[in-house]
Amino acid sequence: MHIINRYGFRSAIRVARIIKETYEMGLENVRWFVMGDDDTVFFMENLIDMLGRYDHNQMYYIGANSESVEQDVVHSYTMAYGGGGFAISYPLATVLVQILDGCINRYAHMYGSDQKIQGCISEIGVPLTKEHGFHQVSPHFHSNIYY
Repeated sequence: MHIINRYGFRSAIRVARIIKETYEMGLENVRWFVMGDDDTVFFMENLIDMLGRYDHNQMYYIGANSESVEQDVVHSYTMAYGGGGFAISYPLATVLVQILDGCINRYAHMYGSDQKIQGCISEIGVPLTKEHGFHQVSPHFHSNIYY
């Protein structure tokens, strides 16, 4: 299927499809797909330890909410943010890649890749497993603050 919807940010579509394109490479012994924004920092030892507590043979969507209550309310506390990073188990990715392009078309109005991916995962019925090691900070700048 091709992305035919002309709405939404092309960069968000491209980033959302990275899971599918990486999955389709057919790499061996893959347990997790980990995503983050371009300014996300991962401490690999901590990430490996944390993911090791989960059964990679089950469907998992692991991440954390934003530290911004406003953002969490908008997304019903069900979305892992790309700024903090998130992980998708291989079995979930197997199902996700089958519906991803259609979801991206259906959810063209959604802003970012993390929101598009969460919309698709919600269709599969896998809830967010919250891990506080993924930190999303959403700073708010007020026009009356001067630096």
